[in-house]
Amino acid sequence: MKRVLSIVCIACFCLAGGGGVKAAPFETPAEYVYMIDAETGTVLYEKNPDSLMAPASMSKLMTVEMVFDALKSGVLTMQDKFHISDNAWRKGGVKSGSSTMFAKLDSDIELKDLLLGVIVQSANDGCIAIAEGMSGTEAAFAKAMTRRAREIGLKKSTFANSTGWPDPGQKMTARELVMLADHIIRNYPDLYTAFGHKNFTWNGIKQNNRNPLLGRMEGADGLKTGHTQESGYGLVASVRRNGQRLILAMNGLKTSRQRAQEARKMIDWGFRAFRSFKLFDAGVEIARAKVWGGDAGSVGLVAAKPVRGLMPITAQKDLKAEIIYQGPLMAPVKRGHVVAELQISAPGGVRFSTPLQAMEDVSKAGLVGRGLGVLTHMVPGL
Repeated sequence: MKRVLSIVCIACFCLAGGGGVKAAPFETPAEYVYMIDAETGTVLYEKNPDSLMAPASMSKLMTVEMVFDALKSGVLTMQDKFHISDNAWRKGGVKSGSSTMFAKLDSDIELKDLLLGVIVQSANDGCIAIAEGMSGTEAAFAKAMTRRAREIGLKKSTFANSTGWPDPGQKMTARELVMLADHIIRNYPDLYTAFGHKNFTWNGIKQNNRNPLLGRMEGADGLKTGHTQESGYGLVASVRRNGQRLILAMNGLKTSRQRAQEARKMIDWGFRAFRSFKLFDAGVEIARAKVWGGDAGSVGLVAAKPVRGLMPITAQKDLKAEIIYQGPLMAPVKRGHVVAELQISAPGGVRFSTPLQAMEDVSKAGLVGRGLGVLTHMVPGL
């Protein structure tokens, strides 16, 4: 049975004393939006975050993740060479009319250059060459992309190609684009710096990074744009200021200019309208959960690390804090095991959650103790 413990009073007590003006609601014409504070996981804004959409070239982040993972594990090196096949040249080169790094037909290119072509220039020829080099065919690589997506927690995303070219099987959500970006930043910090390159030259042709925020907005350091007629204009962006990182995914805008303007406005709003706070210290008992069949009738719930989040300034009095768990918990319960989740929310859809652990061991009770537990459960107030 799902149990919900309300701790609104605790939350209000811990956060009392703030001042200022409550953050105003934000509106955007983007059809799909999801923005988080990376450190705390706080959701600052969402709009159709779990609706499947055509991600266009933003799905190249999954192609890049596949390469980063292979580099980190030693399967590939930056000096490995990949062949530009007739298929890669026709479907992703200059003849395709799509974004390209102008790779020459039948040339062999080192992975470090292909990666920059994909990241900076959104090179379709580079993506296809990588896909064919890693899996034999782009179709096989796309299946591997979907499998890898499941491994890293993307439950909805599916891939039919390495480029984001329109296909009914190429779908992602705004939430999972942010999850993917966060995964890349956390797991490949050294490789992630490639997203900061402002331009790249290949085959004598210099092209600028398509990210409209890079070099134009304080703290912008990645990630990827996307555009097709079906998807509209989209962007996955990461901006870091004063030790705080916001990650944004938006899609469905009408022009590249509108995309740049809306992304800038939303990120500036995110940094301006929210502040960080600490709700609970690590190891401090937050509440107690009922235990069935144990030598104790309840167990303390604690967080492994300080519980921090972002909220609209002075929205503390409007916070709602709940603990969710399947209960009563069944003995034995081991200290340190995750048994519940603390969920904090505020008006405007802002929310975050953190896992809670058992504060102490609860051993399984003897026969008499279990019998008394059953009786107590059946007769409330006994």
